[in-house]
Amino acid sequence: MTYTPPLTMDPRYSAQDVVRCALCRDAVAPLYCNVCHTHLCKDCVEKHFSDKSKVHNVVPLEQFLSTLNYPKCPTHPTKQCELSCEQCDIPICTSCISSGKHIGHKQLEIFADFESKKEVLRRDLQELEKFIFPKYQESAAIIKIQRTDQRKHSQKLTAKLNKQGEALHREINTIIQRKQAEIDEMNAQHLAAIEKQEDETNKALHEIKQVIQDLKSLLDTSDVGLVYKYRSRIAEFRKLPNKLIVSLPNLLPQKINREELLKQFGSINPLSIETEEQGYTVPSPGAESSPPARPLLDVPRLVTDIPTRGYDYLWNVSCLSDEEIWTSGNKTIMKLYNLKGELLKSVQTKSGNMPQDIAVTRSGGLVYTDYSSINLVSGTQIQTLITLRGWRPDGLCSTSSEDLLVTMTSDDDKQTKVVRYSGSTEKQSIQWDDQGKPLYSSGYNKYLCENMNLDICVSDCSAVVVVSAAGKLRFRYTGPSSTPRESFCPLGITTDSQANILTSDCDNHNIHIIDQDGRFLRFLHNCGLQLPWGLCVDSRDNLFVAERDTGTVKKLQYYK
Repeated sequence: MTYTPPLTMDPRYSAQDVVRCALCRDAVAPLYCNVCHTHLCKDCVEKHFSDKSKVHNVVPLEQFLSTLNYPKCPTHPTKQCELSCEQCDIPICTSCISSGKHIGHKQLEIFADFESKKEVLRRDLQELEKFIFPKYQESAAIIKIQRTDQRKHSQKLTAKLNKQGEALHREINTIIQRKQAEIDEMNAQHLAAIEKQEDETNKALHEIKQVIQDLKSLLDTSDVGLVYKYRSRIAEFRKLPNKLIVSLPNLLPQKINREELLKQFGSINPLSIETEEQGYTVPSPGAESSPPARPLLDVPRLVTDIPTRGYDYLWNVSCLSDEEIWTSGNKTIMKLYNLKGELLKSVQTKSGNMPQDIAVTRSGGLVYTDYSSINLVSGTQIQTLITLRGWRPDGLCSTSSEDLLVTMTSDDDKQTKVVRYSGSTEKQSIQWDDQGKPLYSSGYNKYLCENMNLDICVSDCSAVVVVSAAGKLRFRYTGPSSTPRESFCPLGITTDSQANILTSDCDNHNIHIIDQDGRFLRFLHNCGLQLPWGLCVDSRDNLFVAERDTGTVKKLQYYK
């Protein structure tokens, strides 16, 4: 059925909502893009076609309406519903209105209401795809880490239990050995006493036997002299050998007190399981999906030059505020400057190694990576948050949720990954795509940042690699089509309030600006940049660029 919107409305109906152009928001939209599901006025068609990422199909609105399948009225089957009741939230036909069931209710032209509901669907889809689903993916990734942590913790707990058991067994064995030594000593003493008495008794027996034989011989002899030589030993033998009276040792075991043993063994803290309600923040309407358009300057404006001192090479810059910046380079000292180039503070790294990268947390703390650790500077104190083994940290950034994201490379330079930390606890590791292939190249300096939509943007060898918060690959930007890939060498990377991504192409002395979906927008190259390296933006979208060899930080305005 072809539906032509009436020029005048039935007086029983409320005023019809006019469909406006989705781009200019002002003119009536007689056209419709079937691909983008967007209403357009004639003046905005050319602008709509300028988006080359899709093959658009713009048709007259009447043609689109002719394809709509209007529902049949369940109450009046011969009628089609060309209206809807706002209060009842159902399609209705003209007979429904005549029936009086919807008296006093606001009637809407069904196409306008249909488009309104489609807009609700689009918003729900956008929120699900860009915010809720990535958060659930992140939660699922965290659950995997928790499962691994649980298994490791259980193994450690069991190992501690076995170790304590072995220690107690050793103590018990030592006590048994000590008591056995006491028994052996008493046995030796007792046996020695018995053997001594046995020797004395056997000696006496031998002598008595000899005396008996001698007496028998004398009784049979006629030799008077021998009889006179006999001397009686009866008195000696009447004194019988002493009788051993032994008090045998005995073990008096104590009743084993299990509770005391448990105390000796140690206690195990009870398991505590709680759930914490999670939330997420959706940018205000239009802030994420369609940020208020801020036109880019044709030629960026140099606001000021901020000279730094003491570096042979200046690598990194990070905004503490709109008026103060932290810097680092090929020295072991990180320096805080104001916009006049006045040195406000210097911090020596804890290890004495050069910092690989620096970042400022949402609470104003300075974090930095060095050869094997991630550290937090708070006031005059430096706290080592994480010490790595087998991996070297490189770039880092502080996220909107106050996590830390860190790029790191294995000691053998064969693997690279991005790790998310909450405090010193690993929450997420991002290394492979859905086909099991590495997301990032090996070696090479890698810096990273988090975009407004929570994407993680990494400057890699000849490409900017962007993944979702859940670690799913969104796109690789290898430079505009006119740029040979091998000549693109991204280093510093940052994002702004428009969710645009800026990355420095050091060797080509320029900066690429791309949107959150990887579309090239603009070069910043005609403002005298020399070997740009580190990047950061302040709250007003001013860009700070660290020039490697000059040691200068340039503050640029690139939006009108």
